[in-house]
Amino acid sequence: MKVLVTGAAGFIGHHVCRRLAETQRAEVLGVDNLNDYYPVALKRARLALLAPYETFRFVQADFADATAFDGIYNHFRPDYVIHLGAQAGVRYSLQNPAAYVHSNLVGFANVLEAVRRHPPRHTLFASSSSVYGTGARVPFREDDITHQPLSFYAATKQANEVMGYSYSRLYGLNLTGLRFFTVYGPWGRPDMTPVMFARAICAGETIKLYNEGRYLRDFTYVDDVVDGLLKVLLYPPAEPPVPPFRLFNLGHNRPIEMRLFVEMLESMLGKKAAVELLPPQPTEMVETCADLTKIHAAVGYAPRVPLEEGLRRFVAWFREYYQFPA
Repeated sequence: MKVLVTGAAGFIGHHVCRRLAETQRAEVLGVDNLNDYYPVALKRARLALLAPYETFRFVQADFADATAFDGIYNHFRPDYVIHLGAQAGVRYSLQNPAAYVHSNLVGFANVLEAVRRHPPRHTLFASSSSVYGTGARVPFREDDITHQPLSFYAATKQANEVMGYSYSRLYGLNLTGLRFFTVYGPWGRPDMTPVMFARAICAGETIKLYNEGRYLRDFTYVDDVVDGLLKVLLYPPAEPPVPPFRLFNLGHNRPIEMRLFVEMLESMLGKKAAVELLPPQPTEMVETCADLTKIHAAVGYAPRVPLEEGLRRFVAWFREYYQFPA
């Protein structure tokens, strides 16, 4: 099968491409613009791990450039599309909202148009647990209210879900959105909590814990995310529903307090953290927790990697890549 993956040099995209390439049953085309939101060297290092696979090819392009993306898509004609490319980051959306309009709105519209003109068997796209705003109740269910986002990033992801629904309804496209919950693991982004906190601990810098460290987050190991994503990919929406559109939570269902998360990192890194306790942030939810009932019933998804094991794997990668000795 032929699979097109956007955001292939990103954190989750890299792991998805690697898993697909390892099976040798899929021809994978990765697309990424390699922007400088965080160091491009990390993205190139991820791509270097994919280069040896004969079934993987990479094209540097911006899917928000309709002409460029259409040319790539029409030439490859994928059987499946996994759209993971996006401008990430909740707090950065306060500083540079135009980047989110460009990638998350214009870019996603381009992907939908390409899919409409030459429909694949199934298209997955990345949403986020951030869509659950002030109206959501823990654990978060896919039918909860999502029209009260706490950040502009969340607003663009909620818009993606509405855009996807409309295209599915109008054109009969098999579309599934996945709401990721705090994904972590090796090759994670440097602006994400595990890398930020680990670097601060090793460098003796202060960690800022908002809401006095009482925020709870549903950390989900990247291998579990890839497992769930690929299971969903191979099972497009069946009739019904009409339209053939679905949304699934993809999380761990075991939230942990951020204070305890820091203590676990301290133990594994062998060094005490300097911590500053701060008030809550207006863009942050008090707790995230995925209700997995729907995705388990659909494809049998159940996370397998406990946080302790996932963090051990993350710390081993972190020490090697950033050259922090034990």
